[in-house]
Amino acid sequence: MISSGNIGLRARHASDVQVLQSELYDDVVTRSRADSRPWQPIAPGSEHSPYAIGEPSDDAACFSVVELPAGELAGEALLWGIDTHNRAAHLGISLRPDFRGRDLGTDVVRALCHYGFVVRGLRRLQIETLSDNLPMIKAATRAGFTLEGTLRRSAWVYGAFADEVVLGLLSEEWQARP
Repeated sequence: MISSGNIGLRARHASDVQVLQSELYDDVVTRSRADSRPWQPIAPGSEHSPYAIGEPSDDAACFSVVELPAGELAGEALLWGIDTHNRAAHLGISLRPDFRGRDLGTDVVRALCHYGFVVRGLRRLQIETLSDNLPMIKAATRAGFTLEGTLRRSAWVYGAFADEVVLGLLSEEWQARP
């Protein structure tokens, strides 16, 4: 387990799948804001669930987030689009509704940075999020990310186009932090 502050990142357990599916995926509006792909209904227990346990992949690392010390499932976190040639990846998190607003996001971002920079040897991590996703922007900037730009009206979100922001962090910036 990789931990930071009040959270830990661990492998997905079979018991996590249905909880994440019902609380994160089946909330159509929230899922539409979190994923650039269109929402589609997926039956409980389907192998097509984005939370289904699969084989390890070279281009993505998916974790369950647990709140410590109790180990209660708090959400999901992932590095995706891992590019081993350019040593870069994208970062994403999603917390269950009961765990939002508890300042866990920064710890999750820091744990993913540790995994990306220390364990995987990456040089750059990037976050793309909707410009009104203030909790994610706050968590990222607290973890050391720099706002690099705005992609105007680049995301189709539940019936309208929305702006996205891009935040980036380089390994040397991460290592320079206390």
